[in-house]
Amino acid sequence: MKSANQIMALLKKDILLEFRQQYTFYGILLYVASTLFVLFLALDSPEATVWNALFWIIQLFICVNAVAKSFLQESRGRMLYFYSISGAVPFIIAKLFFNVLLMLVLNLLSLFLFMVLMGNPMVHGLQFLGVSILGGLGLSIVFTLLAAIASKAQQQASLMAILGFPIIIPQLLLLMRVSKSAFAEVFKQGAVTEALLLLLALDALVIVLSIILFPFLWKD
Repeated sequence: MKSANQIMALLKKDILLEFRQQYTFYGILLYVASTLFVLFLALDSPEATVWNALFWIIQLFICVNAVAKSFLQESRGRMLYFYSISGAVPFIIAKLFFNVLLMLVLNLLSLFLFMVLMGNPMVHGLQFLGVSILGGLGLSIVFTLLAAIASKAQQQASLMAILGFPIIIPQLLLLMRVSKSAFAEVFKQGAVTEALLLLLALDALVIVLSIILFPFLWKD
């Protein structure tokens, strides 16, 4: 019960800080909108394969920019304060929850902007929406763990990018392959279900690793 209260308090703190520092959120939205506008001028209405690839590339960079600041904004003094009032596990779980919520909002907004500016070649829109939400959740979980590791280095953002891209590429390729079925006339339920279960298993593995490894970083 105490851990649940600590998680809720830390999550509330991150949400309040996000509302007070809205320039970061709007900066990411401006980045998405400007990138999509340039793509719209260059490609107008791209074919389904290109549309799908561009969407996931944009999601990757959105996640890097959104999740990196979750630990970048925590100074050493703040970390010492949180160390004195909560444990490592409630802290990392609160960060995971917050980054998942933030990425969910950004994911839905970017999908809406994609459909407005780049057209809508999807045949199975609801299936793509589900894969998009699951993919955003997975990306945010992975980069939260990487941001926690990189927070112990001076060049945090650079280290997170160096560590993150080799790890995230297999998951990104899997997401692209699964989401391609939403553009096909025939929906292969079995293959998609297996891939989605694999994605869920990878997300669960990263969460477990975060809970196990972060206490060692926390003590540093």
